[in-house]
Amino acid sequence: MKSFLKDIVCAILGFEARIILKKYKPKIIAITGSVGKTSTKDAIYSVLKEKSFIRKSEKSFNSEIGIPLTILGVQNGWSDPVLWLKNISHGLELIFFNVKYPECLVLEVGADKPGDIKKVTEWLKPDITVITKIGDVPAHVEFYSSSDEVVKEKSYLAKALKKNGTLILSGDDVRVREMGKGMTQKIMTFGMNTKTDVGISHDSIVCENQIPVGMNFKLNFEGNSIPVIVRGFVGKHLLYPLVAAATVGITYKISLLDIANNLAKHVPSKGRMNILKGINGSIIIDDTYNSSPDALHEALNALDKVEIDPSIGSKKIAIIGDMLELGKFSNEEHEKAGEHALVITPTVITVGQRASHIPNMLKSFDSSNEAIPFIKEIVGKGDVVLVKGSQSIRMEKIVKALLLEPERSAELLVRQDPEWLAKE
Repeated sequence: MKSFLKDIVCAILGFEARIILKKYKPKIIAITGSVGKTSTKDAIYSVLKEKSFIRKSEKSFNSEIGIPLTILGVQNGWSDPVLWLKNISHGLELIFFNVKYPECLVLEVGADKPGDIKKVTEWLKPDITVITKIGDVPAHVEFYSSSDEVVKEKSYLAKALKKNGTLILSGDDVRVREMGKGMTQKIMTFGMNTKTDVGISHDSIVCENQIPVGMNFKLNFEGNSIPVIVRGFVGKHLLYPLVAAATVGITYKISLLDIANNLAKHVPSKGRMNILKGINGSIIIDDTYNSSPDALHEALNALDKVEIDPSIGSKKIAIIGDMLELGKFSNEEHEKAGEHALVITPTVITVGQRASHIPNMLKSFDSSNEAIPFIKEIVGKGDVVLVKGSQSIRMEKIVKALLLEPERSAELLVRQDPEWLAKE
């Protein structure tokens, strides 16, 4: 019965969303890929918000119901029928009355299963499509016959682009670059590759008092280069969303200097390599939003580059939770991740049944709650602790337990709203 009612609500909200788009005609920037979609969406918002009246998807509203919610500008009703009725009523208000509406929508478009994006693009036609890195073993590959099928699904968003639109592609991913073949629209690429239209170089970790506080890099376009400093996170891979956002900014004719200034004010998304103060003088790298092989690989690379002070006994700790929805690739990818982690530190702790396949780890636990007492015992002064796992493993619970200021968890961590906390 619940599924039936959900289908009805989805249909109503989707119908309202189509009418609203036709009525108000906002410019649509749609983002897909397997790595960094939400971070890219948030960074684009930071670059453009001073340019026009803009709305972005909240959290990761990227599904057949999440996208209409963003278009209507309402919240998820979860299991509250009254709130869903209010959402539908608000949609009718937008349709029948003239209301001040955003000039631009920044929408994240996800695909959990075959047909998700194809179905959305039957009615969603972007002015700008951004496709981030997909990788060899993409997220949600478990529900597809192969990784090539995931690429095909993502490509529907490129094909949905308006005739006068712009396609912005991750230039460091061969299969993403190939999505531009045969397209007549304007195409721009971004990445670390020197052959991309917009690129970054000379990236490094910024430290204050030997503590990492952010990243700096140079943003390059058409022979021009400008330095950018961003704070609150570490990891070269977290610069990709910023250069993607810069590329969108360039299509809006925003100067490189203004783009750099807007990025410097960008507040990083929660649970994406955030630098947080931990107990016992430790530093936490909170990457608990989600996990995939490529993202975990890059997170471990970042942990490797962070310096510690061995003179006071400081160490690096990698706490790795399950990566879900990898299907037949699961055991192999967890084992590869474990090998990578053990090159960086012997202190590797796993959480979940899948991650338990990692050989030679220090300790393995079935759940985040079970892992917390042991982890709190071993974290010492100057330690750098990377915490990462897929969202259902709830690795943010470990970060909360390690926070120097746990009372700020609602401000600092992912999944702190009442609906998620009720699932504990």
